Amino acid sequence: MKRRLLLAGSAALLAIRPAQATPVQVAALIRDLVGGAPLTQGNMKLDLPVMVENGNTVSVTVSVDAQPGAVHSLHLFAEGNPLPEVMHFSFGPRAGLPRVQTRIRLATSQTVIAIAQMRDGTFRQDSVDLLVTLAACID
Repeated sequence: MKRRLLLAGSAALLAIRPAQATPVQVAALIRDLVGGAPLTQGNMKLDLPVMVENGNTVSVTVSVDAQPGAVHSLHLFAEGNPLPEVMHFSFGPRAGLPRVQTRIRLATSQTVIAIAQMRDGTFRQDSVDLLVTLAACID
């Protein structure tokens, strides 16, 4: 009986405050990805709505203004999600235009960061601050 009460109490505490990543944790993940390379702005577009009514399904498009085959990988980080690395796409040298369109879940209002790793070893970045009115990722 005591064990059930303890489990129920633990579940209630988890339901009250879901685990979320912090901007510091996301910055550490990005640092691990890029190493010491600088992140440059521009020639990359992260397209998602600034105001999201339902965080359960958010349309996102990431594109890089580069030649086909120039992008090695695309990464998307959400600072307020329990698992902050939302997506990771790798491209081969014969890949077409570097553009990805998908849907993601967002836990709360937050900053979403996209990073493109180029084949020449450079990194590009774009970010969007958005407001989520109905949270997801909390069940």
